[in-house]
Amino acid sequence: MLALQYKNSPVKYLTARGVTSTRIGSRFTSAVAGNLAPLQLTQLPVPDLPGRGWVRLRPLLSGICGSDLAMLTGRSSPYLTPLVSTPFVPGHEVVAVTLDDAPDLPKGSRVVVDPVLSCAARGLRLCPACAEGRQSRCIAVTSGGLAPGLQTGYCGDTGGGWGKQMVAHRSQLHVVPEGVRDELAVLAEPLACAIHAVRRVALPAGATVVVIGAGTVGLLTILALREYTEVGGIHVVAKHRHQQVRARQLGATEVIEPARAARAVRRLTGGSLESPVMGAEYLLGGADVTFECTGGGGLDTALRLTRAGGTVVLSGMPSTGVDLTPLWFRELHLVGAYATDSGGVPEADGGRQGDFDRALDLVGRAPLDGFVDARYP
Repeated sequence: MLALQYKNSPVKYLTARGVTSTRIGSRFTSAVAGNLAPLQLTQLPVPDLPGRGWVRLRPLLSGICGSDLAMLTGRSSPYLTPLVSTPFVPGHEVVAVTLDDAPDLPKGSRVVVDPVLSCAARGLRLCPACAEGRQSRCIAVTSGGLAPGLQTGYCGDTGGGWGKQMVAHRSQLHVVPEGVRDELAVLAEPLACAIHAVRRVALPAGATVVVIGAGTVGLLTILALREYTEVGGIHVVAKHRHQQVRARQLGATEVIEPARAARAVRRLTGGSLESPVMGAEYLLGGADVTFECTGGGGLDTALRLTRAGGTVVLSGMPSTGVDLTPLWFRELHLVGAYATDSGGVPEADGGRQGDFDRALDLVGRAPLDGFVDARYP
């Protein structure tokens, strides 16, 4: 089969990292780092079915995640290297058609993939986290009958959405409702992650929230906040004009340009603005909760815009260093939000609804047309 394959290359990783860390590199990442990235178009064998409960998939659409771009441009953390197995085919935001029958899932079903390769997929007895439906915290992502891989798209045995075929375990698959187009279904995984992030912390009615970044993750976080919480103002730091327009469409109270973030949040929430001899301005005061959705330098901004005792939720995969002095001085809570859970939260009828269940319900009725724009064969 034809696939894009990532091969581990420390030389290319360091070279790409060096290029993208320079001013020239930041302006020409696509042209320069793309040629340096350890990615190649190649012919590969179709992945074998690892065991019972596994099916072959034919991807219809597969997203390009910010974590994929960080990996290709040398900005991902070495912390993750034991949790992947190279070479692998990337692609974890996938809508696909099943090519085999599975329990209660006939061949030809249209599905989205929950990419986390947890105990159930690996044929292991459930660890405590998986037993609670918290697969994002699974301790077995390097164990069992599969090669190491925290997710599909980072595992050498499963393939990924950037190939003509891949394999997935039945526990990872969620049926796409009739009437939900592929262009919307492919957003289910990042939307489920945004829902998971919003449900990671207590958000009292009327709370003031800041969202740093209005890429896909940030925009879907706005949507999740409006759908599932009763927060008050949602103030969004958005860099580009088209992001600012979409943020307002999805429910942002105010949209703020990055250069004026501290001053704008002070105007909206109160407090005093402080200017250190080096580094960015910060607030004594600010938002109750801030969601960092850039996967980059937005964490530094988030820590500077959050009131004492407030909470910062790290939704984007971190890729840069940050000054943690505000975390210490303002006694902030820093909360990670990785992937999704299936255990969900108890509903009024006593049942449970996981993050993907909520995402597939919401994606079909939310104003998300146009989120998928450029397509590559």
